Order: sequence, then C-alpha cells, then structure tokens
Amino acid sequence: MSSRIVIKIGSSSLTFAEGALNREAIHFFAGEMASLKAAGHEILLVTSGAVAAGFREIGYPSRPRLLHEKQAAAAVGQALLMQSYQQAFGSHGIVTAQLLLTRTDFCSRKRMNNAGMTVEELLKQGVIPIFNENDTVSVDELKFGDNDTLSALVANLVKAQHLLILTDMDGLYSGDPRKHPDAVRFDRIREITEEIYAIAGGAGSSLGTGGMRSKVDAAKIATRGGVPVFVGKVTASGDLQSAVDGAGRGTYFDTELSSLSMKKQWLGFMSTPLGSITVDEGAEKALTHGGHSLLAVGVKHVEGHFHAGDVVEVLNMEAKVIGRGIINYDDDQLREVRGMSSSDVFQKTENIHRLEVIHRDEWITLK
Repeated sequence: MSSRIVIKIGSSSLTFAEGALNREAIHFFAGEMASLKAAGHEILLVTSGAVAAGFREIGYPSRPRLLHEKQAAAAVGQALLMQSYQQAFGSHGIVTAQLLLTRTDFCSRKRMNNAGMTVEELLKQGVIPIFNENDTVSVDELKFGDNDTLSALVANLVKAQHLLILTDMDGLYSGDPRKHPDAVRFDRIREITEEIYAIAGGAGSSLGTGGMRSKVDAAKIATRGGVPVFVGKVTASGDLQSAVDGAGRGTYFDTELSSLSMKKQWLGFMSTPLGSITVDEGAEKALTHGGHSLLAVGVKHVEGHFHAGDVVEVLNMEAKVIGRGIINYDDDQLREVRGMSSSDVFQKTENIHRLEVIHRDEWITLK
C-alpha cells in the first residue's frame, strides 16, 4: 500500500569525517528512495550536511565553530549538496526541489500553511521535496538540532504515514553499546517515558547513546501528531524498504494518536509560550482526560507577563508541563481571580469576555 514517507539523513551518513560530500552514499540513498517512489510511495527528504560539505571548499582546515564561519560554509555547501542530490535522483528520472526553512517559519501559521500548499503541489507533480535548515541565516539558539526536530515538524505538516530517521546506530539501546556490550536494543517503544529520556541522555548530557536525545525529542513530536517513527540504520540495498515494512534495523516508536490540525501543531510545537500557569489535580484531569476547558477555580499559580490571546504553558502540581493553550486573560487579571468559582469571577472582574481561562478548542495536551 502506498504511503507518504518523510526520510531524514544526518551529516555523518552523507559526508566524510574530514569534510566533503560522500557522493557514493548520496547515490545509494537516492537509489533506495527511488525504489520506494517506484512502488508508489510519496517521498520527502530532510537532509543535513551543508556545513560539512562546504567548509573544505571555502578553505577552512576543519569544521568551523564560529557562527558566521558555519554560515559561510553552509552557503557554499548547500549548493554542492543540492547539486549532488539532483544528479543522483536525476539518474532515476526524478526531479527534486529545495526548501530551506528556519524555526521562525514554523512559528507563523500563515507561513506553515503556505509551505504546506507548496509541498502538496510538488508531490502532485511527482517531485521529491528536499528540506534543510537555512543555516546561512539561523542562529544557534533557534536551530532545530541536527534537523531531527525539523523532520518531525515536516512529517506532522504533511500528515505523513512514516518518519524514518536514519543514523549510524541501529536504534536506541539500554546503554551505549560501544561502552556496554551487554546493552539491549529497544525494538519497539509504545510510550516515551522519563526512563526512555534518561537512557537517551538528558539535556546537556554527554552520556547519550549516539546523539539519541534529539531523535527521541523528534519522535515525541511526530508521534504526538500521529506519525510513527523509525530510528535506525540503512546501509544495504533493501534496508529502506525493510524500515517501511516494520523489519528495519532500529527502534520503532509507535502511536495510536490521530494527526493534528495545523492549528494544534502550531500551538503544541511551534508557538512561543509567554508565561505559565499551574493547575490543581482536578483541572489537570479535566484538561488531559475529560476534554474540558480550564476555569479559574483550577488555577493555583501564575508566572510571567502575558495578555489575552497569548500562548502559555500549563503545569501540574509536580511542575511538569501537561500542555499549552491560548489564554483568555491578562496575567494580572488571572492572578486576581485564580481559585475562584465562575460566578465569583463574573461578579468580580470587568471586561471578561469568556469565563474559560483556556477554552478546550485552544488547548493541546503534551503530557
């Protein structure tokens, strides 16, 4: 059965350790994707490698560390990368298109919608869209993180049936197999728990198994949007088809959730929260399991400065994020009425247009 597949390939799979493109590898991956396309699948590629491809060409002896040097290397390398992809896919009679994105593109619902329509037209015409971060203008604080996050956002945007994140490790292990020979691979993960995050390596940790933290982050975004994820190796002919068929060399992240609307995707993963509110156990249950709106009576604490219409994070009594929503109150108004019943709120506060602090239609659960 044909499906829509997003494939992410990292720099280490496309370039040599000392820099420059591994054109043989690019031709191999292009051939694997061409086989999937010939079988009727729609293919979208998220690629890294621009900086690695360009730094030798520009004259740097090693991979640059300064932002402006990396941006210069990416400007050279991106052209080389696309040229190589065009040649590789062209040998199979496939046209490719380049889409360079930044995180701010996903922060705008209008830009997201425009990008989605462009991608749909490209797929309709049989073109393979190739996505990369626009490294020449991105700043380090806003980068996607080795394009793993970008691939998840793209998969959600196009409502893909598969996200395949290809790496140099064959999945997530209970420990780093390079240091712990008795480490066991997780073939399937049905829920991304705190234990899974700890195994993958915490934020800022140097203990992660092959950079798996960012891949688990990406899997969490994609699966919340209803897209199952594979993280693993593709090194031999037929491996990519095996990954699609569920028999790949790696770890599968399952999901039973349905795809998210573009509005919910933006709210959950691309919007910028301007504050946070803590809610009691009853409000947490109503939001995450009951499908109800948040009322002032369930609000325990307010942090930050925000206005009605802004996005805020919602925390439970254990200070863990359970979701995001669009707030209907200014922060000073909410501080004044937190913990009150709806009737008291209505009597006490002027110019309140809605009693709901966050309406259920303006909410997404992230727990």
